[in-house]
Amino acid sequence: IMTHVCRYLMSSISGLGGFVFFLVESFFAFLGCQNRFNKLIHSILEIGCRCIVIVLIIGLFTGMVMGLQMYYTLVKFGADAALGTAVSLSIIRELGPVLTALMIIGQSGSALTSEIGIMRNDEQIDALETMQIDSKGFLSGPRIYAGLICFPILTAFFDIIGIFGGYFSGSFLMGLDADIYWKKVFQSVQVSDVYGGLFKALVFGFLTMGICTFEGYYAHVNSNFKGVRGVTLAATKAVVKSSICVLIFDYLITSFLL
Repeated sequence: IMTHVCRYLMSSISGLGGFVFFLVESFFAFLGCQNRFNKLIHSILEIGCRCIVIVLIIGLFTGMVMGLQMYYTLVKFGADAALGTAVSLSIIRELGPVLTALMIIGQSGSALTSEIGIMRNDEQIDALETMQIDSKGFLSGPRIYAGLICFPILTAFFDIIGIFGGYFSGSFLMGLDADIYWKKVFQSVQVSDVYGGLFKALVFGFLTMGICTFEGYYAHVNSNFKGVRGVTLAATKAVVKSSICVLIFDYLITSFLL
């Protein structure tokens, strides 16, 4: 048993080291690629525009549900006026960056992994290397930079629409005075809260896009299956690992910022 445990630990450490080197190499290799701006714009459209609708929908209904649940909780203690504080801080500090990251992972991350995995199976990545084009900078680099740009922007959209969702539930459905709701929102939200949420979004974007591109790039190595089966397994692993990474780093960052 100890032998198997040691092998698993060594394999995990080796895989983590390989991922870190891949992430760093992709991040800096992109700076030396030709047509960097065009590749970055394409990746932003691919990641950001593909996810904006789903992020807005999830943000709206998350805020509406929180408005209902928290109103019924707060009214028991005679603190229904604090609904704006509870909804805004919960969304900006935690739910906004976390749920936005999970939505992008499910919507764009899986497609990104599959795309690069198919390119690996079709030997397109080998063709890039033959033409002396850095495949990591060409394929992974723009996606990582696009994640650094898109995640905070989409998180901001989620925060805004989520707070409006809480306002709709609290004021229109529950009858809470709108002035009280917005007064509490503006009084309770500090600049540090906004920066903290956007910092989480930056970290999530960097790590999750790195994981998704890494799994697609090495789909032929990290899976015992070849072809389409290997690509689908790589996409599944990318989504699962990225989601777990988001939750782990959400806790770590929250512990550091508090």
